[in-house]
Amino acid sequence: MDEKIRGMVESIQRGVPPKIPLKGIVGVLVGIALLILIFTAYYQVEPNETGVVLRFGRFARAAGPGPHFKIPFGVERVYLVKTGYQFKVEFGFRTDRAGVQTSYSDEDFTRESNMLTGDQNIATVTWVVQYRIQNARDYLFHVRDVPGTIRDVAEATMRAAAGDMSFNEVIRLKRQEIELSVKERMKEVLDLYACGVDVNLVQLQDVHPPTPVKDSFDEVNRARQEMDQAVNQAYQEYNKIIYRVKGEAEQAVKEAEGTRIERINRAQGDAARFNQLLAEYRRAPEVTRQRLFLETMNQVLPRLRQVYVVDDSLKNMMPLLDFRQGPAEKGGAQ
Repeated sequence: MDEKIRGMVESIQRGVPPKIPLKGIVGVLVGIALLILIFTAYYQVEPNETGVVLRFGRFARAAGPGPHFKIPFGVERVYLVKTGYQFKVEFGFRTDRAGVQTSYSDEDFTRESNMLTGDQNIATVTWVVQYRIQNARDYLFHVRDVPGTIRDVAEATMRAAAGDMSFNEVIRLKRQEIELSVKERMKEVLDLYACGVDVNLVQLQDVHPPTPVKDSFDEVNRARQEMDQAVNQAYQEYNKIIYRVKGEAEQAVKEAEGTRIERINRAQGDAARFNQLLAEYRRAPEVTRQRLFLETMNQVLPRLRQVYVVDDSLKNMMPLLDFRQGPAEKGGAQ
């Protein structure tokens, strides 16, 4: 072997082409063919991808994640589609760099964000659409430009939703309803086109009036907020006074009801007592009369300051019973 190599080197030095054996040429050609076969027959599908295999330009099969082989030399071709990835489409703005300090594009996207509402006003709407590729075959072959179609359908459905509502509804009142309606409408249209995608989310980022009138709109909002605050304070005072007056009225009614019940009970008790006295009086009139007189005097006399005793049979001065002095004072005066 060393002699053959030495002879080839000497031939090259003398300017004579070396003689290469036929077996060597065949081996080299076979090696090159094997390398081409391996590189054109083997392919790898990542976990978030689906491989679509075409045979002479016609769909043959779909391949899942992992290593695979195909017919080499261009007979079969593979297209890798990211079916496990969630795509995001931005409207009215563009994100240049996402991260801790997100930066956005300085370009003007008002042509796609300015929309005419149902009450003939203009609102600036920025939103995001997120979708996944659901069917790789439909995504590749049914529509020529699926991302562009998604963008056109999203913009058309959002403008239709804004055109069916008033400016205040778009700005504040019905944002969630707009998101749901746009999402459902986009699904219907994209399924009709057989785009092979599934819309996962439609989210409004910012909805505000156009920049030239934004300051005036903010002034109007502040005035409305001040008006609402004043109205709420007035309602608070109103409720405070009304509830207090209602409470006082209910208390007065309950007190009157209690007084009524008390007087009815007292009158019924007095009537029952009178009936009992009447029965006693009918049985012993004189004794009952005397007892009533003594009981009455026992109640009346302690409240009197002076008592004058009038007696026609007395010849001297009229005696005076002074009840203003206590028993000790009376004893000392005696």
